[in-house]
Amino acid sequence: MYACSRFISTRSLALSSLPVPRPLTSLVPSRSFQTSVISRDIDTAAKFIGAGAATVGVAGSGAGIGTVFGSLIIGYARNPSLKQQLFSYAILGFALSEAMGLFCLMVAFLFLFSM
Repeated sequence: MYACSRFISTRSLALSSLPVPRPLTSLVPSRSFQTSVISRDIDTAAKFIGAGAATVGVAGSGAGIGTVFGSLIIGYARNPSLKQQLFSYAILGFALSEAMGLFCLMVAFLFLFSM
């Protein structure tokens, strides 16, 4: 009745056509972190370059403060009666310019010490 010498059930034939179940961790590509001396040196160099680039904003803050007080002197020379109002505007401009410089400095320190 059967052509084979051994009986093979239909269930074992059906199971052999299914893929072998693999754990989910095998589907995620694994990354190996390089901790060689060269990669650490590259990371350190990138950190210093980023901190230096963020510090350039402090020079912009200095230029802004100079512009604010230069405009105060010009405005006071043109109209001395507005001395108090011009001075309050100058202090506001100084505070905003200095805040931008401090934000740039803070970002530079974040680059250096948090990464």
